[in-house]
Amino acid sequence: MVFLPSDQRRAKLAINSIETAIKNEKQELITWRDVPVDPSVLGETVKDNAPTIKQFFVQMGNNISSENEFLRKLYVIRKQSLHLLPQDDDWDDFYIVSLSTRTIIFKGMVLAPNLSKFYLDFQNPKFKTAIALFHQRFSTNTFPSWRLAQPFRYLCHNGEINTVKGNSNWMNARRYSMKSDLLKDDLDKLWPIIEKSPSDSATFDNALELLVMAGYSLPHAMMLMIPEAWKDNELMDPKRRSFYEYYSALMEPWDGPAAMAFTDGKQIAATLDRNGLRPARYIVTDDDLVIMSSEVGVLQNIPENKILKKWRLQPGKMLLVDLEENRIISDEELKNSLVNANCYQDWIEDSKISIKSFSLETNNQIPESKLLLDLQQAHGYNKEDLKFFLEPMIIDGQDPIGSMGRDIPLAALSDKNRLLYDYFFQNFAQVTNPPIDPIREELVMSLMTFVGPRPNLLDPKSGSKQKLLELEHPILTNIDVEKIRSIE
Repeated sequence: MVFLPSDQRRAKLAINSIETAIKNEKQELITWRDVPVDPSVLGETVKDNAPTIKQFFVQMGNNISSENEFLRKLYVIRKQSLHLLPQDDDWDDFYIVSLSTRTIIFKGMVLAPNLSKFYLDFQNPKFKTAIALFHQRFSTNTFPSWRLAQPFRYLCHNGEINTVKGNSNWMNARRYSMKSDLLKDDLDKLWPIIEKSPSDSATFDNALELLVMAGYSLPHAMMLMIPEAWKDNELMDPKRRSFYEYYSALMEPWDGPAAMAFTDGKQIAATLDRNGLRPARYIVTDDDLVIMSSEVGVLQNIPENKILKKWRLQPGKMLLVDLEENRIISDEELKNSLVNANCYQDWIEDSKISIKSFSLETNNQIPESKLLLDLQQAHGYNKEDLKFFLEPMIIDGQDPIGSMGRDIPLAALSDKNRLLYDYFFQNFAQVTNPPIDPIREELVMSLMTFVGPRPNLLDPKSGSKQKLLELEHPILTNIDVEKIRSIE
């Protein structure tokens, strides 16, 4: 399924790039199809920017021996079709919505009741599916557009990923350290992994897709990206805690209030972030129907006598329906099978060194007051920072109180000497999320970080092959700095 530019010249270039990518990867184009739509149901504001919607069909080439290998090749074709376009132009109006042997995505800037009216395929009685992911929302992080309408290729997402800029930067930073036994040389054809001008949901989807194509199962990849609260959870099975601790060095968490529903066509599942700040309720009926929704009103029309189970998704938990095994796999069973696949505790002992585990005979020297004042001024601290920010935290353990807005100039435009981190402010959707901090919310938050070379994300065993220094938090005392200096 593909959104093409409405301009015929640009649409032809996009079509040629797809056909060339298919040919280059030694697969066979079967045919193109015009997707029947009814534009009259669109709102007046989106009719002018509606894309031309087509489908194309690809036959597996002789160089492919399995469906999974074919899926990876389709992934490469999709990425390459963008790279083959003239790079001196903006191609935001060209987007391959889905290219898969298992799933097909219908989406657009339409009201929910009009989706099946716009896409006439839905009105064909032969058009059937075992699963459906549906999401209706407006964008909070980007301007709404056809290409950023949900769902994406693997998921739909209710909430925000607040760490998205850092997550994207980490993915890009891994480019030359990643290798994959499954993708092999095709890995180089996939960059950039994160597509141009995405939303937070689209960014997450891009990263998830890479993990799945490189061999992670869909639930395994989701456990890496949205881990449970494990650091200080004494009730968690030690083996599961070791699993999360091991993978925390391979993949940083994608944090934020998030309810994720996702599918690869063979399994369909949902999970909540570790804070559980977004709702997700589900029911199971006596005729093998599973319905999950963020809004409980969706479930109201099901007769009570047909309901076998009614419950809610809990923080960090996962609900998974396996369409090949025809059953619901519980969170406990699913995660135990992944946790017990390898001896993660042994891998941690081979690769992690905690800065707390070795001592150093030195004092935490505080500079003399004159030198301390010089250092504070050199690094941009002022009396306001000391009085209203640092003193309340040091003396009373209180958070400094300030407004949500900032009425001061951007650091790069200010005529004042600003702190270094002022130049690196995180951008995210500031909505109705409650403030959280790692002291009051220590059960679900961790500041643990690592010093050392990042393992190969696409090789789950790579984290056991090199040493990493584990820090409880990124704030180092003078003693901590001396320990790192003398670590040999």
